[in-house]
Amino acid sequence: MKKKLRTRINWRYELRLAPGYLTLTLWVVFTFVLIGWIAAASLATTKEIFRGTALSFPTGLHFENYEKAWTGGNVSVFFLNSLLYASVSSVLLILLAAPAAYVMSRFKFFLNHPLQNGFVAAMGVPVVMIILPLFSVVTNLQLLKQDFTIRLLMIFLFVGYNIPYTAIFLLSFFSNLSPSYEEAAAIDGCSATGTFWKIMLPLAQPGVITVTIFNFINIWNEYFMSLIFASGDRVRPVAVGMYGMIESMRYTGDWAGMFASVIIVFLPTFALFLFLSERIIAGVTGGGVKG
Repeated sequence: MKKKLRTRINWRYELRLAPGYLTLTLWVVFTFVLIGWIAAASLATTKEIFRGTALSFPTGLHFENYEKAWTGGNVSVFFLNSLLYASVSSVLLILLAAPAAYVMSRFKFFLNHPLQNGFVAAMGVPVVMIILPLFSVVTNLQLLKQDFTIRLLMIFLFVGYNIPYTAIFLLSFFSNLSPSYEEAAAIDGCSATGTFWKIMLPLAQPGVITVTIFNFINIWNEYFMSLIFASGDRVRPVAVGMYGMIESMRYTGDWAGMFASVIIVFLPTFALFLFLSERIIAGVTGGGVKG
């Protein structure tokens, strides 16, 4: 039988990394303790939370907090609104930004570099600078009177604001894909459009999935733009809705229901990171075969 070779541990190198390990460990422990306490508080009563006995569950687990939060606290409305905004906007961002990124990475034309520089510059524009002109235009067009137009407006704003980031992210990814794929497709008689949709976009799947997850999370957690344009209860996303619930706690005092609402809102993004973490890392660090 072959003996297993034992690798020597470089203790000097490990000691140099010790501060980083310690910082990371403390951050992980703090995060788990914080999330664990919120989860426990969501299953306790308000009296137990203020008495400091939420972790021991003296009166058992109160799953009715989630039912009350979902139905009575309008969390279901906020949740479905955010799901609509984030899902539709993320799909539209890929449909619009991916072809643009591919064209800028593959074809040389007069406005190529100005477009790329414009996208990069647009990423640095804070939303505070554009919110007042946008609100003035939207008000003049009378788009804030119906729930349907408000929802369309929110999706339009989310897509428009996140296109620069999505295009630049995918641009760097398409640039690393080998042109040999396109050459082979051209030999087989495939058009440029068919090559993109049938070959290049599937090859860029790790990058597409990664930027879609980032866009979904950013739109799900967006607050300022939603606060200005989605002012009605029926069109509010979770960020604005949760802030309103926190403000209402001064009068209702249902803190257990609020923590249950926090867990409900937190679950989608947590599930994305939990089940798609490997794809996120692959999309950030990976790429195609360089030509």
